[in-house]
Amino acid sequence: MLIKLEKIKKDYYSKDKKVITPALRGVDLEIKKGEFLAIMGPSGSGKSTLLYILGLLDRPTSGKYFLEGEDVLKFSDEKLAFLRNKKFGFVFQSFHLLPKISVFENVLLPAYYNQEVPLKKAKEKAIFLLEKVGLKEKINSKPNELSGGQQQRVAIARALINEPEIIIADEPTGNLDSLSGKKVMEIFSKIHQEGKTIILVTHEENIASYAQRKVYLKDGKIVS
Repeated sequence: MLIKLEKIKKDYYSKDKKVITPALRGVDLEIKKGEFLAIMGPSGSGKSTLLYILGLLDRPTSGKYFLEGEDVLKFSDEKLAFLRNKKFGFVFQSFHLLPKISVFENVLLPAYYNQEVPLKKAKEKAIFLLEKVGLKEKINSKPNELSGGQQQRVAIARALINEPEIIIADEPTGNLDSLSGKKVMEIFSKIHQEGKTIILVTHEENIASYAQRKVYLKDGKIVS
């Protein structure tokens, strides 16, 4: 089992330490290596909170998280940051590209924090990935010179630069028109066929249909 969550809870607190929002209320979830999972549910159901915990971007209030059999919640913040950069690639709804640097430099960015891969090799990989997502001709463009769909494809290339096992995607088509969204999901399908594990949050059934399995959240609990 790649990922196993046991009784994961997440509470958000007010300044006086009182619980104001119980976002997750005891989530149990198993994800196999190479799986394509869609997490669905209405707004406020805890989808993004669960995704951020899965991607080691946030810690739960209580519960256990096993990644390849290791209880990662016992790790230091430094070890979690190392794991996050090595094991995970992230794609967000709002792209998170740096506006003042080129498409090529945006894709290369996570490689600067990866000491295991020589920079020359990472640069070759960045060019290969931009070709893979159909944007080799945009290599020297700035993000604001691209369409939304093109920017999201740059974000996918960036997520793949460190060869992560797991891709975490939070509403990756949320800011795109239907045609651009379809192109992005076709890229995700191709990545999945190459053996990557993909965990995607969406509220759109047509986007979730690309996944092998759907998990529905409601009020911080998995309901189906």
